[in-house]
Amino acid sequence: MTEATISEAQATLGALLRRPYERLQARVYAGLAARGFADVRPAHSAVLRYILPGGSRVVDLAERAGMTKQSMAYLAQALADLGYVTIAGDPDDRRAKRVRLTDRGHAVWAALIDLSEREESRAAARLGRARLDALRATLRDLAEVIDENA
Repeated sequence: MTEATISEAQATLGALLRRPYERLQARVYAGLAARGFADVRPAHSAVLRYILPGGSRVVDLAERAGMTKQSMAYLAQALADLGYVTIAGDPDDRRAKRVRLTDRGHAVWAALIDLSEREESRAAARLGRARLDALRATLRDLAEVIDENA
């Protein structure tokens, strides 16, 4: 057994949210690998999580993810090299680059959603659907409260 971190020992809200998220993420990405998407890494979620259906500018993805434009461009290029996105000039702003999902990108996105829903169903089986729905409502309220204080 490993020693608890300071935040885990104090059961901070961040630690209580982070631990299940990290485990959920590990299971989902292991599931991706089993489905033939072993080249997609959790770091790529910064692109996949924030991309809009019609594509997104790199600068907008970076802002949503809270990272530098250079870091986002690196991740987007890595996904482009793997065939999950395309990167081309933005027709609305010639200085910007627009990232769009390819068919393979849509397939990995659908797999991510399916795997996440499966993990949620597993949690509901253990906790009960009512408790999981209450948790979801509480997390939405918490996000709103935190956003109001930003």
